[in-house]
Amino acid sequence: MAAQANPVLHHNHHFPFSLTFKTLHFSLSLPIPSLSLTSSSSFSLSSSSSYASSSSSRSLHLPRVSTAPVDYAPPAPDYDLQQEILRLRGLCTKLSKRKSIKEKLKLIDHDSRVRRFFNSRRNWFSRVLPQLNLDPYDCFLLKCLVAAGQEHVLSLGIESVESEFETARGVVKHALYSLVEVIEKFDVNGNGGGNEGFGKEEIVLEKEELRDLKKLFVNLREIEKFYDCIGGIIGYQIKVLELLACSKPERYSMNWSGQKNQAMDSEFLEIHAPNGPDLSQNIEYASQAALWGIEGLPELGEIYPLGGSADRLGLVDPDTGECLPAAMLSYCGRTLLEGLIRDLQAREFLYNKIYGKQCITPVAIMTSSAKNNHKRIVSLCERFGWFGRGRSNFQLFEQPLVPAISSDDGLWLVTKSFAPICKPGGHGVIWKLAHDKGIFKWFYDHGRKGATVRQVSNVVAATDLTLLALSGIGLRQKKKLGFASCKRIAGATEGMNVLIERKNLDGMWEYGLSCIEYTEFEKYGITEGSRSSVSLQESFPANTNILYVDLRAVEKVVSTNSEKSLPGMVLNLKKPVAYFDQFGRKHSVSGGRLECTMQNIADSFFNTSSSRCYNDVEDILETFIVYNERRRVTSSAKKTRKHASVPLHQTPDGALLDTLRNAHDLLSLCNIEVPVVESNDKYVDSGPPYLILLHPALGPLWEVARQKFSGGSISRGSELQVEVAEFLWRNVQLDGSLIVLSENVMGSLKIDENGESLIHYGQRCGRCKLENVNVLNKGIDWNAENNIYWKLEVQRYEECKIILHGNAEFEATNVVLQGNHVFEVPDGYKLKIAPGTSGFEAQLDPIELDKQDTGSWCWNYKIEGSHIKLEYVEL
Repeated sequence: MAAQANPVLHHNHHFPFSLTFKTLHFSLSLPIPSLSLTSSSSFSLSSSSSYASSSSSRSLHLPRVSTAPVDYAPPAPDYDLQQEILRLRGLCTKLSKRKSIKEKLKLIDHDSRVRRFFNSRRNWFSRVLPQLNLDPYDCFLLKCLVAAGQEHVLSLGIESVESEFETARGVVKHALYSLVEVIEKFDVNGNGGGNEGFGKEEIVLEKEELRDLKKLFVNLREIEKFYDCIGGIIGYQIKVLELLACSKPERYSMNWSGQKNQAMDSEFLEIHAPNGPDLSQNIEYASQAALWGIEGLPELGEIYPLGGSADRLGLVDPDTGECLPAAMLSYCGRTLLEGLIRDLQAREFLYNKIYGKQCITPVAIMTSSAKNNHKRIVSLCERFGWFGRGRSNFQLFEQPLVPAISSDDGLWLVTKSFAPICKPGGHGVIWKLAHDKGIFKWFYDHGRKGATVRQVSNVVAATDLTLLALSGIGLRQKKKLGFASCKRIAGATEGMNVLIERKNLDGMWEYGLSCIEYTEFEKYGITEGSRSSVSLQESFPANTNILYVDLRAVEKVVSTNSEKSLPGMVLNLKKPVAYFDQFGRKHSVSGGRLECTMQNIADSFFNTSSSRCYNDVEDILETFIVYNERRRVTSSAKKTRKHASVPLHQTPDGALLDTLRNAHDLLSLCNIEVPVVESNDKYVDSGPPYLILLHPALGPLWEVARQKFSGGSISRGSELQVEVAEFLWRNVQLDGSLIVLSENVMGSLKIDENGESLIHYGQRCGRCKLENVNVLNKGIDWNAENNIYWKLEVQRYEECKIILHGNAEFEATNVVLQGNHVFEVPDGYKLKIAPGTSGFEAQLDPIELDKQDTGSWCWNYKIEGSHIKLEYVEL
């Protein structure tokens, strides 16, 4: 949104770092020194709060786009891109005024491309069309496809032959068309016959072609319906071409009258680093905000955008060889989706312990058909019995796939006839899709006002109080949207959160939080390799895609059925599109697809002031931002680490190290000696220093978990897994592997009146108590070559494992547990380990009947001021 004018970087007295833009008329160059130019924009650093002077001129609006150099540049298309956009805009406008399909068909039949394609004798598909018996709507979709310049998708036989280095309008295709036209002039005997003979040969589609054509119709229907707010199939292509035109200033002049939103709506624009509470520093406020979040849990929903294809992870099903979506990545022994649900249930367990009430949060999951994403997620949920939450507390809605396009001319990439390459259209489609599918109403029916949004690849987002404080502030202060943010790492493939300040042409000032995606940094001169660029990237906080949203506020925006329904549309051309053609040959071409960014829904929540706000501007905003330590906010498993590669950022390996660092920070506060997790480069040679994995229901707030742990030590090379919420650790020395597993971590399952299996928090939980215990064994074989630590696939020499079935309890006091042990406690029993003549003695007793549900002891949670205090209670 800020590409329309020249940015000037500067510090000022209120905002730690800013970008200033001065409006110029059709000009994007200010000769300002001190930063090397990386695009058509110019930058400078300034130590004072200086602003560019206002101008009455209005500048060309540049839509969002990103570009990257390619090894091969195909020849320029043989048509004028600007004229093509104008033609499509005119057609789109006329179609929008037609109400019935009959009227739309009559209009589109007059389009020059449609007439040429369907009336051409050399067009094989037009001969097949009468055999298909299509209804009028499907005919309309086909003609929209052709009108949008994508007739090559319908090519058959000889028409599908293309050179690897030429587009559908390339020289080879023109030559083949000419050859077919010559052949049609002769009959099968070689005599001139006009349209006889070859020209009358019947074309019949094979079964595979019919199947592909059926899929194409499904895809076209989805595109036409979902993108109706911008003009359906034709509108989609217009937006692609507009963004593509902006990415090629050397080829297409930007000074032309047909450009939509040609002039800026403001005469002054500045971008600041936004202010917000730092949860790691303002402890009292953070604790209070987290309590607001716990108290408001019955008014919150949960939203997971899981529709991405996650190509960088390269996940493959070991049994079938099929590609897998990110949600299926096995991280620390469970899929990423399971991790999201157990984080949520930990917050619900905390609510139950404080208020003594059940709270089951409705979860909406956006899926897609990419890599069988939707089917696999449904299957996973069914396999786990919907995680004891009931099927009625889940809503899965599938996002449409959109065509990938060539970066040269905007043509849809195809693998064969009727088979365009399609991928998910970005997580920003989630808002309009939720409206179209009734997800907002579903949340309202569950009594929900707001929702937290979290991406599946971020494994640390629920650490400590980040999510609870974010939602608590949003609910309590009636905000429309909130960001959880942190320090940004230079060079990371993540966007920036920014505060926009702009003066409109009517003299009013607007303020609001927004995001600049990393794919658009080049537009702002923020490129890697420049010292100034690095400093700029580090000065603005990271966009983590952890959001709080007010449901009615968001639905009000997307229900306008306008371009606002699709926030942050970008054309990301930075990554090549890889695919296999019908002959099994692999291709990698420069291209991309139209994507939306869900965090840019914030662009619809700007606040207006009649005068400029110099101080505390965040107080007037309907949006907000909170900060925390980076490893307590974001650490993602987005891509596979290359063999022996040192950089671990956004890999499962790097996410594991951040998880271990968080465990170190927590346990160190409990007076437990734990070795420090060193820098990531140590990991490549030796692996992690230890494995510590704690169930989030031990907190999830650290101030809760700290009261369950006290004293002792964990030696380097040790392993600690605690999968139980009712847990006590007092002065435990661990040198080796200690694994505590419970069937009923947070409660037990019961069948409700609808026949659904639901978890009842706090009832019949497993319990484990360790006091003055030494655990000594050989533990993990750290030299085993097949160890994959982030998957929790490790070889062990010895271990001390405690397995609790049902409401089983385990207690060990004043003992040394040396060597290999497995203590398996049956449902309804308590196993006590105490000193004995041979080291220790074990006593197994049934739990008293009146304590089967509550257990023989428990933690009693109480709120004192802005904090939660735990009391150990014998029952």
